[in-house]
Amino acid sequence: MNSSTKIYDYIIVGAGASGLMMAYRMSKDAYFKNKTILILDKEKKTSNDRTWCFWENRKGAWNAILNHFWKSIIFKGDSISETLSIKPYQYKMIRSSDFYDNIWVEISKHQNFEFKIESVKSVQQEHNLGKVITDSGSYSSQNIINSILFTDAYKKQKQYPVLQQHFVGYFVKTKTAVFDDTAATFMDFTVPQKGNTRFMYILPYSKNEALFEYTLFSKELLEYETYTNAITEYLQEKNITDYEIIEKEQGSIPMTSYKFWELNSKNVIHIGTAGGWSKASTGFTFKNIDKKTTNLVQHLKKQKPLNTFHKTNRFWFYDLLLLDILSQKNELGAAIFSKMFKSISPQLIFRFLDEQTTFIEELKIFSKMPTALFSKALLKRLF
Repeated sequence: MNSSTKIYDYIIVGAGASGLMMAYRMSKDAYFKNKTILILDKEKKTSNDRTWCFWENRKGAWNAILNHFWKSIIFKGDSISETLSIKPYQYKMIRSSDFYDNIWVEISKHQNFEFKIESVKSVQQEHNLGKVITDSGSYSSQNIINSILFTDAYKKQKQYPVLQQHFVGYFVKTKTAVFDDTAATFMDFTVPQKGNTRFMYILPYSKNEALFEYTLFSKELLEYETYTNAITEYLQEKNITDYEIIEKEQGSIPMTSYKFWELNSKNVIHIGTAGGWSKASTGFTFKNIDKKTTNLVQHLKKQKPLNTFHKTNRFWFYDLLLLDILSQKNELGAAIFSKMFKSISPQLIFRFLDEQTTFIEELKIFSKMPTALFSKALLKRLF
């Protein structure tokens, strides 16, 4: 080993949602108070570059920094247009700037944390340590927690389909009160589908402010103007014409059942999107990060090899079947989600997506879905 390589107890690579949430969890646990913890990233994020939403049926760890929450959601499709109560759940919204600020304040209280602005080139397993190579040097640890997606191997393989949840969002402010801020539009499939799964996602966080996101679950990204034109047309159709665009956001999240965790090793674990922590069937990530960082902290305290953390369950296979269908017939997304929300309570859907349902409940859900489609996908996977 290079004599200039510095060794830390823990190294967190990437200071985005999953890396910072992991650091936050460790800062709150007395077990780590005398451990040396290094955080590496090419920048220190402070601006609002993301909006995260999740549902919760209790007061959660992030309630103090919520931008808004809703007790009802709106779902629109060809066969359904309803406002649905989600009690006891609340659908919660966090702006990333508030999240970053909250966590950096907490981390700054702990002398054992060190943050370095360096561009990370690679993370690798050596004989009995993990090693991080940056543009300025190298660092080693028995516990490297990496949130940067270095490889595009998941795009090149053929075993598991890969879609993207891709979107552009406008934060819109109107001069008059035009929004109902008591309900979030979860999915509005009344927009032209054009052979894809396309919907509008709307988060009204005051009577005259809302986030409009034009979102697709599909393989290919669009020209930027296609997203923005769709939002403009949608606003015009709703007679929302006197407005200003306060902010914009853009993103793309892989939707795949590819086994990212097989890249984990004894001393290196991949987390967040890089670890397959995004929900494959929906692209939702924040809730999974919240749950999995809590579990990973307990795993670290037991000093187990990092490649023993992940456990595959039946929900992984359920997600795979939906992605098999949408990758072959992307235009069916609206019909599938519409049938789900028309036939099943949002509370049960949320529990299913949280992977908390029983097998009996899952059979009930499957009985309400397009049986022929899922049976065909199942048989193709099995045989």
